[in-house]
Amino acid sequence: MSGHRPQTPDDVAAAFRAAVGRFAPDRPVLVLGHFDADGLSAAAILAQALERAGRPAEIRITGKGENPWSPDLRKELEPRRPGGLVVTDLGIRDGEILPGVPTVLVDHHVPTGTPGAAAVISGNGWTPEPTSSLLAFWCAQGLGEADDLLWLAAMGLIGDMADDGFPELAQAQGRYGKTALRDAVSLVNAPRRTARADASPALALLLKCASPKELLKGGHPETALLQAAKAEVAAELEAARRAPPKVRGDVALIRFSSPCQIHPLVAQSWRGRLRDKIVLAVNTGYRPGWVHFAARSATGADLIRFLADHRPPGAGTEYGSGHAQATGGALRPADWADFAARIGFPEEIAHD
Repeated sequence: MSGHRPQTPDDVAAAFRAAVGRFAPDRPVLVLGHFDADGLSAAAILAQALERAGRPAEIRITGKGENPWSPDLRKELEPRRPGGLVVTDLGIRDGEILPGVPTVLVDHHVPTGTPGAAAVISGNGWTPEPTSSLLAFWCAQGLGEADDLLWLAAMGLIGDMADDGFPELAQAQGRYGKTALRDAVSLVNAPRRTARADASPALALLLKCASPKELLKGGHPETALLQAAKAEVAAELEAARRAPPKVRGDVALIRFSSPCQIHPLVAQSWRGRLRDKIVLAVNTGYRPGWVHFAARSATGADLIRFLADHRPPGAGTEYGSGHAQATGGALRPADWADFAARIGFPEEIAHD
């Protein structure tokens, strides 16, 4: 990990410029990003900034259950032999992602380890905390003119419900319109929550559009795909919200089965109604062989600490990362049963 941790936007710009300077100039850069509005916007900003700086870039967006530190993803990416690797909005964990490839991580989640020799640009611990897309915007400014990418930074800020205390957000809302930005975020976030979890149409729109209003107006074929995805997710969410919570002590558990990634939305919707509880929305149908869950709470409890205190022995990297107020995980059936018993639900089994 690089020694000096960036503390200001200017630090971020300088750190990214230095990291890119270590990339091999004769091979394309690979940008690896998360599939939500923040990760997609960050990837779009970084790829365009690199291209403008004479560094051709390719983008790979992660899908259901993928993470950059997995052997499967490494096996896929190694043959590409990128000149450099930029990983954004996918966490900060122990170990090299692609050994021997100069790497920079642009992220705002709670770090869970040291990623080898990678340069780390982290917004975690800042007040207010910048999202990955805002960090990416500052990174882009380190390579050249990036003012036209401001709307993408705002998309990620809104998508991750970030603090309003950033001048960039106010500037973008004044320039592009608060409603247009919010509607665009809702559309871009929809594909990754569908059963297929294919966010490529959302990324394509972010790369080809110059504003949220252009994204929304329907002049591109991808817009219809995003609207269909939004309808699919809305129908699944309506059904899942009918599941009643079970409450034990400080924990409320809402369980359902859906191929869509709606567990964070269900947890968030119950958070306001069960204000004195830690809310767990449990989805047994998202990915075969796994139980996925999202944790939210209005109590102010450190949810990452809560999950760490009740961590089952078999939990892996899919468990308990993210933010103190917005986390979750994925467990194999036996580990789910173990975890559920630890938090007061011994009758829980893995399958519906």
